Amino acid sequence: MKRTIATLIAAFLSTAAFAAPETYMIEPSHSMPRFEYSHFGYSLQLSRFDKVSGSITLDRAKKTGAIDVTIDAKSVNTGSALFNEHIQAADFFDTEMFPTITYKSSKVKFDGDKVAAVEGVLTIKDISKPVTLTINSFLCMPHPMVKKEACGVTATAKVKRSDFNMSKNVPYVGDEVTLTIPVEAIKQ
Repeated sequence: MKRTIATLIAAFLSTAAFAAPETYMIEPSHSMPRFEYSHFGYSLQLSRFDKVSGSITLDRAKKTGAIDVTIDAKSVNTGSALFNEHIQAADFFDTEMFPTITYKSSKVKFDGDKVAAVEGVLTIKDISKPVTLTINSFLCMPHPMVKKEACGVTATAKVKRSDFNMSKNVPYVGDEVTLTIPVEAIKQ
């Protein structure tokens, strides 16, 4: 009987430890948000941001979480220095006035034990809109290099440039933009 009670207490304590929220810091060298849009119907243009920071908090037992991501809009990388300047101008990201893009969420949806979607607010040029990220891949496990728990996530969403005061050349240059956010984060 004493052994059964001790086993139950140990199981409860291990569950309680697992139930605590876990915070993961975004690892910037393996996290590069990118965006894709139609260029006059000729091609899909793909660009990325080279600087991102933030955190992911998960409570897997309660199936809750929060995400806080900040993107340095000046780190936009189109593959062309001239176009990087063009896309940072007032008609597009206006990085002089609005140097960061943020995504903040306190609603994480689970499908079983895996994160399936995140509902949050995307802010570009000081304009905030609700955006749901669909989680295409989600994996947490011990990181073989840093010897800590890590999570990897790839999320996607579609937004309209015009919703964020960036409608120059619409409809010739596509209004709809596909966001893809691949993130690796290390447990703190």
